[in-house]
Amino acid sequence: MEDVLIPVVICSILFIGLPWLVFHYVTKWKTAATITGADEKLLDELYDLARRLDDRLCSIERIMTAENPNWRQQCLPDASDRIVEQLHETRSRSRARSQVGSED
Repeated sequence: MEDVLIPVVICSILFIGLPWLVFHYVTKWKTAATITGADEKLLDELYDLARRLDDRLCSIERIMTAENPNWRQQCLPDASDRIVEQLHETRSRSRARSQVGSED
């Protein structure tokens, strides 16, 4: 009896249990990988907030530059021109993305 029972248990585990376990977790991974409507709404709100904050920061920088053109050097004496250029490049890319998004 034991000679027959062990191979049956092993075969059932290999051909029924293991595929069930794999398919179960594949299904769980597929459902967890999708973004929900609430998540998408939250991402949109966060993007809008970040865009508005960037616009406000640009406005403040324009006002500061109008009042004192050298304010960056006074606030950041060790900052190089490379950092300022990277900041402008990043903002221009962000504005380009927001313009593309608003056209759709």
